[in-house]
Amino acid sequence: MSNIGSKKQGHKQQVWLYVVGVLFCADFVFYGYMPSHKRLRSLREAEVQQERMIQMAAAQGEELPSLRTRLKNTQEIVAHYDSYVPQDASQAVFLQEIARVMTGHSLTDQVVVPGKEADSGGIRCISVRVNCKGSLKDIFGLFHDLQGMDRLVRIERVLLQNDRDFTGQVSMETEAVIFYQPQVERDGTTVAAGQ
Repeated sequence: MSNIGSKKQGHKQQVWLYVVGVLFCADFVFYGYMPSHKRLRSLREAEVQQERMIQMAAAQGEELPSLRTRLKNTQEIVAHYDSYVPQDASQAVFLQEIARVMTGHSLTDQVVVPGKEADSGGIRCISVRVNCKGSLKDIFGLFHDLQGMDRLVRIERVLLQNDRDFTGQVSMETEAVIFYQPQVERDGTTVAAGQ
C-alpha cells in the first residue's frame, strides 16, 4: 500500500511540477515577453518617427538659405514702409507723377481717374484707373517706372488691345491701387495711424 501511496504522491508532485512549470511559462509570456515585445515595437516606431523628423529637418535645412534671402528682402521692404505708404493721401502728387511718367514714355490719350477709397487693415487705399496708348515698349517702361516710384503702387488689372490697323500701337487700361496711412486724432493732436 505504501507503494500505491508513494506513486500517488509522486504523481501529485509531478502534476504540481507541471502546474508550476505552466505558471512559470504563463508568467514569462504575460509579464515578460509580451510587455517587452510591446516596448520593442514602440521603440521601433519611435526610431522610425525620429528618422522622419531628421529627414524633414534636413530638407528644411536646405530651404534655409532661400528663406534667409526672403527674410532679408522683406525686412528691406518693411524698413522703408513709411516712405512707400505716406501718411497722407497726396493724390494730386501721385496723379501729377504718373502723368509726367506717361508723357516721358510718349504715351498718348492719357486718362488718369481716381476711384473710391477703401480701408484695408488700418491703411487706406485709393483705386486709380489709367488709360493710354503707345508701343508695348513704352507701356512696359511705364510699369517699370511705377515699380520704382517712391510710393507703393499695386496693379490690380491690365488690359492691352492692339489697334485695328496693326500699327504697333496698343491701348492699355489698368486698375491700380495706391496706399496711404490716414491721420488719426489722439488727445486733441493729429498723428499718423502707424505711430
